[in-house]
Amino acid sequence: MTSGYSNHNVARPGAVVPAFEDATSRGMCTGAILRAKISNPQNTIEPVAWGFRNPYGIRFSPADHPLQGQLMISENGEDERGARPTNNAPDRLAVVRQNPDGTPEWHGWPDRFGFLDSTQSVFNPRTGGDASGTSKEGLIKDKPVRPVLAFFPQQPAAPLALEPSDVAAVGLDFVPNSFAGGMVKKNAVLVSREGDFGFSPENGDPSAGHDIELVNFTGTSPSELQLSRFAFNCRQSDQRHDPDGTPKCAGESDQAFTSQVRGINRPTTIRFGPDGAAYLVDYGAVRDPGGAP
Repeated sequence: MTSGYSNHNVARPGAVVPAFEDATSRGMCTGAILRAKISNPQNTIEPVAWGFRNPYGIRFSPADHPLQGQLMISENGEDERGARPTNNAPDRLAVVRQNPDGTPEWHGWPDRFGFLDSTQSVFNPRTGGDASGTSKEGLIKDKPVRPVLAFFPQQPAAPLALEPSDVAAVGLDFVPNSFAGGMVKKNAVLVSREGDFGFSPENGDPSAGHDIELVNFTGTSPSELQLSRFAFNCRQSDQRHDPDGTPKCAGESDQAFTSQVRGINRPTTIRFGPDGAAYLVDYGAVRDPGGAP
Protein backbone atom coordinates (compact mmCIF):
# COMPACT_ATOMS: atom_id res chain seq x y z
CA MET A 1 0.00 0.00 0.00
CA THR A 2 1.35 3.41 -0.90
CA SER A 3 1.94 5.77 2.00
CA GLY A 4 2.09 9.55 2.05
CA TYR A 5 5.87 9.28 2.17
CA SER A 6 6.22 7.52 -1.19
CA ASN A 7 5.21 8.23 -4.78
CA HIS A 8 1.59 7.41 -5.57
CA ASN A 9 0.93 3.78 -6.46
CA VAL A 10 4.52 2.77 -5.68
CA ALA A 11 4.92 0.03 -3.07
CA ARG A 12 8.47 -0.54 -1.82
CA PRO A 13 8.33 -2.54 1.43
CA GLY A 14 11.39 -1.86 3.58
CA ALA A 15 12.75 0.88 1.34
CA VAL A 16 14.17 4.15 2.64
CA VAL A 17 12.19 7.00 1.06
CA PRO A 18 14.25 10.17 0.54
CA ALA A 19 12.80 13.40 1.87
CA PHE A 20 10.87 15.47 -0.70
CA GLU A 21 10.90 12.66 -3.25
CA ASP A 22 9.01 13.69 -6.39
CA ALA A 23 8.41 17.21 -5.01
CA THR A 24 8.22 20.05 -7.54
CA SER A 25 11.04 21.66 -5.60
CA ARG A 26 12.98 20.68 -2.47
CA GLY A 27 11.03 21.79 0.58
CA MET A 28 7.59 21.47 -0.99
CA CYS A 29 5.44 18.93 0.83
CA THR A 30 2.02 18.50 2.39
CA GLY A 31 1.18 17.90 6.04
CA ALA A 32 3.59 20.70 6.87
CA ILE A 33 3.94 24.40 7.56
CA LEU A 34 6.10 26.03 4.89
CA ARG A 35 7.69 29.45 4.60
CA ALA A 36 9.20 31.39 1.73
CA LYS A 37 10.40 34.87 0.82
CA ILE A 38 7.61 36.64 -1.04
CA SER A 39 10.14 38.21 -3.40
CA ASN A 40 11.33 34.77 -4.58
CA PRO A 41 9.00 32.02 -3.29
CA GLN A 42 9.91 29.38 -5.89
CA ASN A 43 13.53 29.20 -4.78
CA THR A 44 13.21 29.93 -1.05
CA ILE A 45 10.38 27.68 0.09
CA GLU A 46 11.26 25.47 3.05
CA PRO A 47 9.44 23.50 5.77
CA VAL A 48 9.25 24.97 9.26
CA ALA A 49 7.54 21.93 10.77
CA TRP A 50 5.99 18.73 9.42
CA GLY A 51 4.25 15.58 10.60
CA PHE A 52 0.73 17.07 10.61
CA ARG A 53 -2.36 15.24 9.40
CA ASN A 54 -4.28 18.38 8.36
CA PRO A 55 -2.94 21.71 9.67
CA TYR A 56 -5.71 24.27 9.27
CA GLY A 57 -5.81 27.46 11.35
CA ILE A 58 -2.60 29.50 11.50
CA ARG A 59 -1.80 32.67 13.45
CA PHE A 60 1.25 34.39 14.92
CA SER A 61 0.96 35.26 18.60
CA PRO A 62 1.62 38.85 19.75
CA ALA A 63 5.16 39.61 20.88
CA ASP A 64 4.03 40.21 24.49
CA HIS A 65 2.04 36.95 24.63
CA PRO A 66 3.27 33.90 26.63
CA LEU A 67 4.03 32.30 23.22
CA GLN A 68 6.32 35.28 22.49
CA GLY A 69 5.45 35.74 18.85
CA GLN A 70 5.52 32.05 17.95
CA LEU A 71 3.18 30.52 15.39
CA MET A 72 0.11 28.68 16.70
CA ILE A 73 -1.92 26.32 14.53
CA SER A 74 -4.97 24.08 14.73
CA GLU A 75 -4.87 20.57 13.27
CA ASN A 76 -7.70 18.24 12.27
CA GLY A 77 -7.05 14.73 13.55
CA GLU A 78 -7.56 11.40 11.86
CA ASP A 79 -11.01 10.16 10.78
CA GLU A 80 -12.68 6.77 10.77
CA ARG A 81 -12.72 6.48 6.99
CA GLY A 82 -10.52 5.63 4.03
CA ALA A 83 -7.78 3.00 3.84
CA ARG A 84 -6.56 3.66 7.40
CA PRO A 85 -9.67 4.40 9.48
CA THR A 86 -8.96 5.70 12.95
CA ASN A 87 -11.38 6.11 15.85
CA ASN A 88 -11.18 8.69 18.67
CA ALA A 89 -8.13 10.54 17.34
CA PRO A 90 -8.04 14.04 18.85
CA ASP A 91 -7.74 17.32 17.02
CA ARG A 92 -4.75 19.33 18.18
CA LEU A 93 -3.52 22.84 18.95
CA ALA A 94 0.21 23.21 18.43
CA VAL A 95 3.10 25.65 18.34
CA VAL A 96 5.14 25.53 15.14
CA ARG A 97 8.89 26.20 14.98
CA GLN A 98 12.13 24.87 13.57
CA ASN A 99 14.70 22.91 15.54
CA PRO A 100 17.71 24.87 16.86
CA ASP A 101 19.80 23.57 13.95
CA GLY A 102 17.30 24.95 11.40
CA THR A 103 15.75 21.59 10.47
CA PRO A 104 11.93 21.28 10.56
CA GLU A 105 10.35 20.08 13.79
CA TRP A 106 8.34 16.85 13.39
CA HIS A 107 4.92 16.49 15.07
CA GLY A 108 4.29 12.77 14.77
CA TRP A 109 1.87 12.09 11.92
CA PRO A 110 1.21 9.49 10.53
CA ASP A 111 2.21 7.32 13.50
CA ARG A 112 1.45 9.46 16.54
CA PHE A 113 -1.91 11.09 17.23
CA GLY A 114 -1.45 13.80 19.84
CA PHE A 115 0.44 12.22 22.74
CA LEU A 116 -0.14 8.56 21.83
CA ASP A 117 1.13 6.14 19.20
CA SER A 118 -1.37 5.04 16.55
CA THR A 119 -1.28 1.46 17.85
CA GLN A 120 -3.01 2.36 21.14
CA SER A 121 -6.33 0.48 21.32
CA VAL A 122 -8.31 3.68 21.87
CA PHE A 123 -7.78 4.39 18.16
CA ASN A 124 -9.00 1.00 16.90
CA PRO A 125 -11.72 1.51 14.25
CA ARG A 126 -15.21 0.45 15.27
CA THR A 127 -17.04 0.35 11.96
CA GLY A 128 -14.63 -1.29 9.55
CA GLY A 129 -15.85 0.91 6.71
CA ASP A 130 -14.99 4.15 4.99
CA ALA A 131 -16.86 7.27 3.88
CA SER A 132 -17.80 5.71 0.55
CA GLY A 133 -19.57 2.83 2.29
CA THR A 134 -16.95 0.25 1.27
CA SER A 135 -16.83 -2.53 3.86
CA LYS A 136 -13.53 -3.61 5.40
CA GLU A 137 -15.24 -5.44 8.24
CA GLY A 138 -13.00 -8.49 8.24
CA LEU A 139 -9.78 -6.59 7.74
CA ILE A 140 -9.61 -3.65 10.12
CA LYS A 141 -12.54 -3.53 12.54
CA ASP A 142 -11.27 -3.27 16.13
CA LYS A 143 -7.68 -3.88 15.03
CA PRO A 144 -4.72 -1.61 15.80
CA VAL A 145 -3.84 1.23 13.44
CA ARG A 146 -0.44 -0.03 12.35
CA PRO A 147 2.49 2.39 11.95
CA VAL A 148 3.52 3.54 8.49
CA LEU A 149 7.13 4.36 9.37
CA ALA A 150 9.77 1.83 10.42
CA PHE A 151 11.09 4.43 12.90
CA PHE A 152 10.52 8.08 13.76
CA PRO A 153 12.66 10.57 11.79
CA GLN A 154 13.12 12.43 15.11
CA GLN A 155 11.34 12.49 18.45
CA PRO A 156 7.94 14.09 17.83
CA ALA A 157 7.03 17.46 19.31
CA ALA A 158 4.01 17.25 21.60
CA PRO A 159 0.96 19.41 20.90
CA LEU A 160 0.08 22.40 23.02
CA ALA A 161 -3.41 21.00 23.72
CA LEU A 162 -5.77 18.23 22.63
CA GLU A 163 -9.30 18.76 21.33
CA PRO A 164 -12.17 16.23 21.33
CA SER A 165 -12.18 13.80 18.42
CA ASP A 166 -13.89 14.94 15.21
CA VAL A 167 -14.50 18.42 16.60
CA ALA A 168 -12.81 19.97 13.52
CA ALA A 169 -10.79 22.74 15.17
CA VAL A 170 -10.21 25.07 12.25
CA GLY A 171 -9.86 28.86 12.57
CA LEU A 172 -8.20 30.68 15.46
CA ASP A 173 -7.24 34.20 16.48
CA PHE A 174 -5.70 35.96 19.45
CA VAL A 175 -8.00 38.14 21.53
CA PRO A 176 -7.16 41.87 21.56
CA ASN A 177 -6.97 43.56 24.96
CA SER A 178 -10.20 45.41 24.26
CA PHE A 179 -12.08 42.08 24.03
CA ALA A 180 -10.75 40.69 27.31
CA GLY A 181 -13.02 40.72 30.34
CA GLY A 182 -14.99 38.34 32.52
CA MET A 183 -14.24 34.75 31.50
CA VAL A 184 -12.06 35.97 28.59
CA LYS A 185 -8.59 36.60 29.99
CA LYS A 186 -5.79 38.65 28.51
CA ASN A 187 -3.81 36.65 25.89
CA ALA A 188 -6.77 34.31 25.20
CA VAL A 189 -7.41 32.61 21.86
CA LEU A 190 -10.77 31.90 20.23
CA VAL A 191 -10.99 28.71 18.15
CA SER A 192 -13.79 28.05 15.64
CA ARG A 193 -14.78 24.36 15.71
CA GLU A 194 -16.69 23.26 12.62
CA GLY A 195 -18.00 20.04 14.12
CA ASP A 196 -18.10 16.41 13.03
CA PHE A 197 -19.23 15.00 9.67
CA GLY A 198 -20.62 11.72 10.95
CA PHE A 199 -17.70 9.41 10.15
CA SER A 200 -17.89 8.12 13.73
CA PRO A 201 -20.49 8.31 16.52
CA GLU A 202 -20.64 11.69 18.27
CA ASN A 203 -17.72 12.52 20.54
CA GLY A 204 -19.82 12.90 23.70
CA ASP A 205 -23.15 13.93 25.17
CA PRO A 206 -23.50 16.79 24.70
CA SER A 207 -21.24 16.63 21.68
CA ALA A 208 -18.46 19.20 21.23
CA GLY A 209 -18.16 21.23 18.05
CA HIS A 210 -20.32 23.59 16.00
CA ASP A 211 -19.12 26.28 18.39
CA ILE A 212 -16.43 28.75 19.39
CA GLU A 213 -13.95 27.62 22.01
CA LEU A 214 -12.14 29.85 24.47
CA VAL A 215 -8.49 29.06 25.25
CA ASN A 216 -7.19 31.03 28.22
CA PHE A 217 -3.46 31.17 28.93
CA THR A 218 -3.58 31.23 32.71
CA GLY A 219 0.06 31.98 33.54
CA THR A 220 3.38 33.04 32.12
CA SER A 221 4.03 29.50 30.87
CA PRO A 222 2.44 28.76 27.46
CA SER A 223 1.55 25.26 28.67
CA GLU A 224 -0.85 26.52 31.36
CA LEU A 225 -4.21 26.48 29.55
CA GLN A 226 -7.91 26.43 30.29
CA LEU A 227 -10.27 25.34 27.48
CA SER A 228 -14.03 25.96 27.54
CA ARG A 229 -16.96 26.53 25.19
CA PHE A 230 -17.54 30.22 24.55
CA ALA A 231 -20.27 30.67 21.93
CA PHE A 232 -22.71 28.01 20.72
CA ASN A 233 -26.35 27.38 19.92
CA CYS A 234 -28.77 27.30 22.83
CA ARG A 235 -32.36 28.43 23.18
CA GLN A 236 -32.71 31.25 25.67
CA SER A 237 -34.84 29.16 28.02
CA ASP A 238 -32.06 26.53 28.20
CA GLN A 239 -29.14 28.89 28.87
CA ARG A 240 -27.21 28.34 32.10
CA HIS A 241 -23.86 29.40 33.59
CA ASP A 242 -21.37 27.72 35.89
CA PRO A 243 -20.28 29.65 39.01
CA ASP A 244 -17.21 30.96 37.14
CA GLY A 245 -19.38 32.34 34.32
CA THR A 246 -18.78 29.55 31.79
CA PRO A 247 -21.92 29.20 29.61
CA LYS A 248 -23.83 25.91 29.50
CA CYS A 249 -26.92 24.65 27.74
CA ALA A 250 -29.59 22.51 29.38
CA GLY A 251 -30.95 21.46 25.96
CA GLU A 252 -29.62 20.87 22.47
CA SER A 253 -26.52 22.83 21.40
CA ASP A 254 -25.72 21.21 18.07
CA GLN A 255 -26.05 22.73 14.57
CA ALA A 256 -28.60 25.52 14.47
CA PHE A 257 -30.47 24.32 11.40
CA THR A 258 -31.39 21.00 13.03
CA SER A 259 -33.59 22.77 15.58
CA GLN A 260 -34.74 25.51 13.17
CA VAL A 261 -33.02 28.35 15.03
CA ARG A 262 -30.65 31.01 13.78
CA GLY A 263 -27.13 30.59 15.03
CA ILE A 264 -23.87 28.77 14.53
CA ASN A 265 -23.76 25.76 12.19
CA ARG A 266 -20.25 25.05 10.91
CA PRO A 267 -17.90 27.93 11.87
CA THR A 268 -14.68 27.80 9.86
CA THR A 269 -12.81 31.09 10.19
CA ILE A 270 -12.70 33.59 13.03
CA ARG A 271 -10.83 36.90 12.92
CA PHE A 272 -10.78 40.03 15.03
CA GLY A 273 -11.32 43.22 13.08
CA PRO A 274 -9.75 46.65 13.66
CA ASP A 275 -12.86 47.53 15.68
CA GLY A 276 -12.01 44.80 18.21
CA ALA A 277 -15.01 42.62 17.31
CA ALA A 278 -14.74 38.94 16.38
CA TYR A 279 -15.99 38.11 12.87
CA LEU A 280 -17.07 34.57 12.07
CA VAL A 281 -17.39 32.77 8.72
CA ASP A 282 -19.90 29.92 8.86
CA TYR A 283 -20.02 27.11 6.31
CA GLY A 284 -23.76 26.66 6.90
CA ALA A 285 -25.70 23.43 6.55
CA VAL A 286 -23.82 20.52 5.02
CA ARG A 287 -25.82 17.82 3.24
CA ASP A 288 -24.50 14.36 2.42
CA PRO A 289 -25.39 13.37 -1.17
CA GLY A 290 -24.38 9.79 -0.39
CA GLY A 291 -27.53 9.19 1.62
CA ALA A 292 -25.82 8.68 4.99
CA PRO A 293 -28.10 9.04 8.03
